[in-house]
Amino acid sequence: MTTATDTTSTEASADTTSADAPRADTGPDAEAARAASKPYLVPLTRARLRTVLDEALVHRNELTGALSQATFSDPAAFGPARPDWAVGPFAADPRYAFTLDGQWPDPDGLGWTSESLYNPSLIEHDGTLHLFYRASPRKESLGSRIGHATLALTSEGEPALGATWVDDPANPVIRPTLDDELFGTEDPKVYRAEGRFWLFYNGVFPITEEARADFPSPGYPVQAVGIDLLVAVSDDLVTWQKLGPIADHEQTRLWAKGAVIPRDEHGNAVRLGGTGGGTGDYLMFVSEGFDGVLHVGRSRDLRRWTFDPVPYLDLSGVGGHLHEVAAAIVTGDGHLVLDVFHDVDGIFAAGQALYDVERPLEQLALTPGGSLSWGGLQKVGGRWTFAQGWDAPAGRRDLYFYRTASPTTL
Repeated sequence: MTTATDTTSTEASADTTSADAPRADTGPDAEAARAASKPYLVPLTRARLRTVLDEALVHRNELTGALSQATFSDPAAFGPARPDWAVGPFAADPRYAFTLDGQWPDPDGLGWTSESLYNPSLIEHDGTLHLFYRASPRKESLGSRIGHATLALTSEGEPALGATWVDDPANPVIRPTLDDELFGTEDPKVYRAEGRFWLFYNGVFPITEEARADFPSPGYPVQAVGIDLLVAVSDDLVTWQKLGPIADHEQTRLWAKGAVIPRDEHGNAVRLGGTGGGTGDYLMFVSEGFDGVLHVGRSRDLRRWTFDPVPYLDLSGVGGHLHEVAAAIVTGDGHLVLDVFHDVDGIFAAGQALYDVERPLEQLALTPGGSLSWGGLQKVGGRWTFAQGWDAPAGRRDLYFYRTASPTTL
């Protein structure tokens, strides 16, 4: 994960002409590029992207490098008192495993390569499972891009006979082209809504002294790195148009992570609250940034958002410190479950919080254990499913799929 204290060399903000910038000046990205232009940000150029890559290739982090899915998702993590509403535990299903062989072509001509895949998002559409994943030069490094792969499924949601994963020849489908993305594009979250597909992701960028002065954040001090919430849209899950950031720095204070929108078992974004029947708003649970204060976003169309501070999560029942809300799961029985990454006495842990879909900001219960699926969960073959790459052996770019025990088990 990217943290507010991550640093990179001052070379990334050195005076470099923008003539070599691999940005889209015409076409579908042009409007987003112009909208994202902020004079206090370091302009994205090819030379600066090269510096980011060089530093990513030597990145190491012992804490995040040691993350293992079993710590959070096995039965032991949920404990013997697991409530009926909890989503999990989970076990690996090797039939769905994805391995990336070879390196993508690098459209920016930097020699960019990836060593690690993680934090993917899944959605099933027309008998095909679509996988959007973060690829990094090193595990949890800066300089990430987002890839796409597909797997044909049977009508029962199983891998079709003889089917294998097909990596998109257009990869990376999302890569840095905006100043807000100079340090990388990370952690995709895909949703179906309003007759389209929406891919939210984090754009990472260097912080300048000017930006820090313009947008002070005493409650959650940002240092060398900032993060924006960005969105792209598609009609076919293949061709994506960037729309740019969804919140301004006046409010985010240069740090906003995780566009966690309640999603049902089919990958649909779900309106909550209101008078029932999907008449409420789309909600977004923002757990980092906004000067360290929990915020909730509201939208009618997933494109335009308003954000307000809302204390929607209380971890006192399990103790520790909140790091991120990973996913928001609408389970189909009137429940909303937030999947939460936190620590207990400095030890990383997962937890889940329960809400009613008609009162989605009033926490009802809390329990240990979870998925920590930053891309959300959906049901595949009747079983809650997600993917993660933390347990891939060194030198392998694998994503493993984790599923609940049976179609009747949440």
